[in-house]
Amino acid sequence: MRLQPTTLASLAPLCLLLVACGGNQSEEVVPSGQSSSSASRDDNGADSMASNDVAPASDINPDPEQRFVMQAQVVLERIGFGPGVIDGKTGRSLTNAIKGFQESRDLPVTGELDAATGKALAQWEAIPATRIVTIPDEWSKIVFKPVPDSPAEQAKMTLLGYETMIEKLAERFHTTPDVLLQLNPGGHPAAADDASPAPMPTAEGSASAPTFAPGQQLRVPNIGADRISAATVDNKEWLETLRSLGVGTDQPEVTKVLVDESEGWLKAYDDKDRLVALFTVTTGSRHDPLPIGDWAVKGKAYNPPFAFDPDLFWDVPDSDEEQQLPPGPNGPVGVVWIDLTKEHYGIHGTSAPETIGRAQSHGCVRLTNWDAARLAQMVSGRTKVVFQK
Repeated sequence: MRLQPTTLASLAPLCLLLVACGGNQSEEVVPSGQSSSSASRDDNGADSMASNDVAPASDINPDPEQRFVMQAQVVLERIGFGPGVIDGKTGRSLTNAIKGFQESRDLPVTGELDAATGKALAQWEAIPATRIVTIPDEWSKIVFKPVPDSPAEQAKMTLLGYETMIEKLAERFHTTPDVLLQLNPGGHPAAADDASPAPMPTAEGSASAPTFAPGQQLRVPNIGADRISAATVDNKEWLETLRSLGVGTDQPEVTKVLVDESEGWLKAYDDKDRLVALFTVTTGSRHDPLPIGDWAVKGKAYNPPFAFDPDLFWDVPDSDEEQQLPPGPNGPVGVVWIDLTKEHYGIHGTSAPETIGRAQSHGCVRLTNWDAARLAQMVSGRTKVVFQK
């Protein structure tokens, strides 16, 4: 995703106020006793690049590299402990994910892939770190446009969408454009049996930066948990967002969300107080600290627009004018806003997933778009939210 250093682009973490969540994109949350896990697996509404772990081995182009860290990231993400951007690297997000898994299995919480953790993860050892997909032909209809830095210029757009094909692909597979390029040297999927990969079209004016196009194959992180039961999603724009993010509808219900400011994680617990999910987050700053206390989920807005008010941001000139910004994954709050009973505060996505756990926010809790979309399906009006130091 794009990381813009100036003006509103740097406000992706900033979220003191979300005023305009109107229309049919906003839903008032009511307690729910239903779980999407009951949906039939024969009705997968995901896109054609969805995971298929029962595919015959002969259909899989084996990865020439042993990607141990990426394989651990893939497995942890599939079972609800998000490692952030899947990049094959160790770091805070992966450590948090490992700790969450260890806690959920009553293992010593070390944050390391030690012997006990490895044994507990062994049941998923056959899941490869990567797989080969074909970019859908229908992606040829997508219009990619640059997103300007200026809020005034952004307000003129109808959608703050993806700027390039590779950016959209990276978000679909919970990674970065750089990782996709590394997995596809020369624009061709890395493969053990192909020493001379075919060249790929390059971006205009560049001899070294391959682009991707519909119908082409590429190697991607083998994310799962992307099965979608379309019948359970009434909001069709949200359904398309889930498909675009590779986020499935089979998510657990949670009755408590715990956010720790110093540790930088969000934990989700079910009604038996079992830890079922963990995500690394960005929370607050010196200027706008996280509002410590007990809150609750008030509502959810899918693909929300954003009311930009410069008076609410300490680092934005008051001379800037208020703007109504359109929705989109590159908007200030990403693809979803989870409204809290603490006025003007919420949990939301971001246009810059690589900054989660690193950059500061303006008080709200910020996740990657895919983690925010997953969490949004877990919470309801029954969900308590606790912010702690």
